[in-house]
Amino acid sequence: MDWFPLYNSLRVAGISTFISFFVGIFAAHAIAKAPRIVKGVLDCVLTLPLVLPPTVVGFFLLKVIGPLGPVGSRVLELWGFRMTMAWYSAIFAGTVVALPLMYRTARGAFETFDVTLLYAGQTLGLSDTFLFWRVILPNCRQGILAGTVLSFARALGEYGATTMVAGYIPGRTAMISTTVYQLWREGNDALAYKWVGINLAISFGVLVSMNMLENRYTRPRKSSAPIFSEPKRFSEPKREL
Repeated sequence: MDWFPLYNSLRVAGISTFISFFVGIFAAHAIAKAPRIVKGVLDCVLTLPLVLPPTVVGFFLLKVIGPLGPVGSRVLELWGFRMTMAWYSAIFAGTVVALPLMYRTARGAFETFDVTLLYAGQTLGLSDTFLFWRVILPNCRQGILAGTVLSFARALGEYGATTMVAGYIPGRTAMISTTVYQLWREGNDALAYKWVGINLAISFGVLVSMNMLENRYTRPRKSSAPIFSEPKRFSEPKREL
């Protein structure tokens, strides 16, 4: 059994999630403070890959990063390598389809953030960078954590756009999703079931980890000392005769 599809899928999903994490939270933080009209337009643009068919997303990616596209042709001319039909080509597809999930969950978390905490930090002279990383993100960690996990699961299971830009080349671009389809075409259902089971195990483990982390953050902390303590009783000194 060739384990390259598992390694490649985890590699592509991890890098795509890493890119989607930073791009998603910064875009969500900036758009959450934008005017209503600007927010509506940018929200539609960033969320569009979530509702489009994956093959349509892959088609647009091919037209942009393909050898004849405006970006792909320029990169091929300057540096001499193709942006499609390679293992890293799947990163573009995974990032595009995972970014809307990260953006939507992060924006919802930022919009429910208590701005009074931000105002309190500003009165203390704290910088905006410090407030973003040490105040806003910790208080929005549940939504950001959920978006990160969903982005990883979405990038891991992406098939349509990945097939369009990376294809299926054993040992080079093969992923779990494309391998399952190829094995089904060949009639090798036994090996296809093994890869399906591996994908289910990974997805189940990711979701269980997310639930455990959410329970850890939402669980109320137990105080080590009671709030109201009984007053200490002082004994009267003994009188000497």
